[in-house]
Amino acid sequence: MESDSIPAGRGAANDLRLEAVTKRFGDFTAVDDLDLAVTRGSFFALLGPSGCGKTTTLRMIAGLEQPTSGRILINGVDVAGVKPYRRPVNTVFQSYALFPHLTIAENVAFGLRRRGVRDVRRQVDEMLELVELRNQAEKKPNQLSGGQQQRVALARALINKPEVLLLDEPLGALDLRLRRQMQLELKEIQSEVGLTFVHVTHDQEEAMTMADTIAVMNRGVIEQMGSPEELYENPRTTFVANFLGHSNLIDAEIVGNTGPHVELNVHGNRISVDRARASVQQGRVWLGVRPEKVCISDASESVAAETNVIDGGTVSDVSFVGVSTQYLVRMPWGQELSVFEQNTGEHRLFARQTAVRLYWKPSHAFVLGHDQDARAGQEELR
Repeated sequence: MESDSIPAGRGAANDLRLEAVTKRFGDFTAVDDLDLAVTRGSFFALLGPSGCGKTTTLRMIAGLEQPTSGRILINGVDVAGVKPYRRPVNTVFQSYALFPHLTIAENVAFGLRRRGVRDVRRQVDEMLELVELRNQAEKKPNQLSGGQQQRVALARALINKPEVLLLDEPLGALDLRLRRQMQLELKEIQSEVGLTFVHVTHDQEEAMTMADTIAVMNRGVIEQMGSPEELYENPRTTFVANFLGHSNLIDAEIVGNTGPHVELNVHGNRISVDRARASVQQGRVWLGVRPEKVCISDASESVAAETNVIDGGTVSDVSFVGVSTQYLVRMPWGQELSVFEQNTGEHRLFARQTAVRLYWKPSHAFVLGHDQDARAGQEELR
């Protein structure tokens, strides 16, 4: 029986591309003029808070929603308007959606049998071997754990050999320990099969653990897209800085921008930042530095000459969390800065009310435009 799906192409045309895609529901714009390119064979994550448009984007790729305008290209073919079953995609949902009356092997074989494929046993065995469930083939779904059921859903999608596998919050129903285990397993499976995975999640750690590329979405648009390291180390908006981890954002003003650094006045302190990490290079700005990049020392202790130093801090709170000690330090201008110090045993713990100084390297900070809200992205994490 011939397949009625769109045939697979070759080369760069196999990229998934969205061009000027907009989706409106009445007066509400869920996705706004979105451009996106996903490289063939990569693990791509759409990350953002509830209501940001990431699930709507996934549903448009799957064909479960149609764009108001724009193009969705798979294998170089515009599939906007094409029926879901004719697209070379499969979706794995959070709910698993397994058939309770079928065995695990029958669940995995379902898509092939529906297309008229007769000899499915070998392919089913290969898929169950891939997800390490071959010895569970004759069981029913209710006899498996949540993590095992998720792997069955994954095998059922992969056996159809889609060009793009869509993952809609697939680990959301699992407990924390199992979710972390499945993150590693999913990434390993993706690397082995070499298919394009597009993963929707609101979990920052999940996206950073698995994805080659992350697109951070907010209010229907992409705030920033890049590798996990790039987004974390050099965010380009306050939303990304706050949503992807935690950032100290300090009111500052650029007073010099010659040479390899930009120079800032931070409440009377001269602070340097690598030029490549400054998205704006004049005027009033937000100086950003991640808590784990900030070092803390006794007020009288000397530090390396090439570091940025701010004196006059007072420890206002101390939390021992095992791998690190987390401090809140009240600065002379009234702001509390977060400091995460790894518990290596090399430094003493500082008690509340201790006078301290904070310091960090110029390569560990970043500069953002002051026209952005310093609290953007924080409310989504509550």
